[in-house]
Amino acid sequence: MKLYSGPLSLFTAKVRIALAEKGLAYERVEVDWNSRDRYLPHHLEVAALNPKGQVPVLVDGDVVVCDSTLILIHLEEAHAGTPLLPEGAAGRARARQFEAWADEIVFPAVWGVIEETFYPAAPEGRDAARLEAAQARLAQHHATLEKELAGRTWLCDGAFSIADIGVMVFLGAAASMGVPPSQEHVHLAAWMQRCGERASIQDEFAEMAAFSQAALAG
Repeated sequence: MKLYSGPLSLFTAKVRIALAEKGLAYERVEVDWNSRDRYLPHHLEVAALNPKGQVPVLVDGDVVVCDSTLILIHLEEAHAGTPLLPEGAAGRARARQFEAWADEIVFPAVWGVIEETFYPAAPEGRDAARLEAAQARLAQHHATLEKELAGRTWLCDGAFSIADIGVMVFLGAAASMGVPPSQEHVHLAAWMQRCGERASIQDEFAEMAAFSQAALAG
């Protein structure tokens, strides 16, 4: 297998964590990134494989899969290793729903934080209103997860799954940029600690932190 990977792509991070959890070997092709142009110009091989020109892209033999969600499902269907979907239709639906919720609902708020704290400011300065709105939306998502995690070890009954991967990647990124859950969200905090104790997630966040520090310093 070959994974076209973005060093600071949170969507690629989901796939890298899943591959580590499942113990699958793969070749990693890192695309270029810098704080000014980000991922432009698009990597030529990625542009040829994915009409959007975006990572992640997984090449698994003759199969090419774009989009992190579709890659996670492909890995479950095509490969052995630690399962990352619950047993049963209801459990699988819940896992897929949370993973999609993270992408479509949580990530836009996280992106607002990223653009207003991590990337260089625009000539006109930071957009304080945008950052405040993103922080408020994240607080709402934290409250939702606090209720969902009451009495649960993981987001889906039974075991760690793609739901935990998808949500943790985005919440962990937000927390690293100064927007963690509030102290009242004890169930969410405990879940984040459990996630952060997994080697796959520890390694992923450590690698992204080291890359971002080196890139911004340069």
